[in-house]
Amino acid sequence: MTATLPRPLAPALAPGSRLRAAARRHGPVLAVFGALKLVGFCSFMYLLSAAGDYRGKDPRFGGGAHAWDVLATWDGWWYQQIALHGYDPKLVPVPGATGMITLEGNSAAFFPLYPALIRMTSAVTGLGSYGAGLLVSILASFAAALGVYAVAERFGGRRAGFAAAGLWAVWPGSGVEWAVYSDSLYVALAVWACYAVLTRRWLAAGVLTFAAGLNRPTAAALIAALAVAALLAVRRGEDGVGRPLFALALAPLGLLGYLLWVGDRMGDLGGYFKLQSGAWAHRFDYGSQTLDVLRSVPVGRFGDYLFAYPYADMIGVGVVLLAFTLLPLLIRLRPPAVLVVYTVLTLALVLGSQQIFANVSRYLLPCFPLFLPLAAALRRLSPPMLCTVLGVAALASGSYAGYALFELGVP
Repeated sequence: MTATLPRPLAPALAPGSRLRAAARRHGPVLAVFGALKLVGFCSFMYLLSAAGDYRGKDPRFGGGAHAWDVLATWDGWWYQQIALHGYDPKLVPVPGATGMITLEGNSAAFFPLYPALIRMTSAVTGLGSYGAGLLVSILASFAAALGVYAVAERFGGRRAGFAAAGLWAVWPGSGVEWAVYSDSLYVALAVWACYAVLTRRWLAAGVLTFAAGLNRPTAAALIAALAVAALLAVRRGEDGVGRPLFALALAPLGLLGYLLWVGDRMGDLGGYFKLQSGAWAHRFDYGSQTLDVLRSVPVGRFGDYLFAYPYADMIGVGVVLLAFTLLPLLIRLRPPAVLVVYTVLTLALVLGSQQIFANVSRYLLPCFPLFLPLAAALRRLSPPMLCTVLGVAALASGSYAGYALFELGVP
């Protein structure tokens, strides 16, 4: 009787082999996304240069010496100030003000993670705040593209993943993905947090959601989505009790910690929300502003609501209607609760707030699960046809996702 010898263990892949395997798997996704973004970015820069309007604007408000300077204006100016000088939270009344704007704006309205990364990147690379901010955003946009691909691949396969990553590159509002703005970083954190929940990596989900809460206030939607997913996991007994509940406890600490710190420095625990309302007229109004826009723009009335920017508002209305069309199609796919809750609450937070409506295409960028039904439809196209469709959209995005946002509206 012969003894059966144990089979030798498969040798672990060397670091170089792992790197080559990762490059083979993810390289094409990054290449497609990068090519589409580059087409849209060049189109945007061409339109800026051809119009030349930025030359007559304040460098802080959409102007500059060069077309690319526009990418660091508006919110980008604030992020650079925080990276260079830190915070000075306070509630300062505007003397004699009686309208919507009663407080002076200050940096506390902008969350700390993105400017902290600008400062760290600047220290490591020697780049100025503009270059460091742009580098962080570009790298984060690629990380977000990979995350969108990973989520879509689980539902529709590799071709759907490619389509979803391409949609992230050309989506309305995508002009801020390669700018000194925090949007790419937030979406990267949110999509990988959702992916961590889908793959039951609860510690990673909690850490990523914690970080997202240090980046954008709409992380409240992500926190709630993780909470629902964690409680469902505990109820089903899939992953024990400890790991989901630990993620649930960790997730809100970034958002709550920053809001409490700002409130403490201002001497008013609700100081952040008072600053948003009094300095920027941003407040939750249960959708009144959105309803005003949806009743006015389709009939060409741009004086019947606050903060009208006609061309950008028309794009915003189209994005809202597209979101309402895609949401039932997403639900029809029966995705896990974390994606549905996250999407619905993000829509509710954005559309339920009084703000500059022209920004809605940018504020809805985090609703990446809405890409899934479109990606599922686009995967039926042959690769050349898919690249053609997305390529045309990328070329056009220079106008509808870039120029309209930065020059015809206020991003």
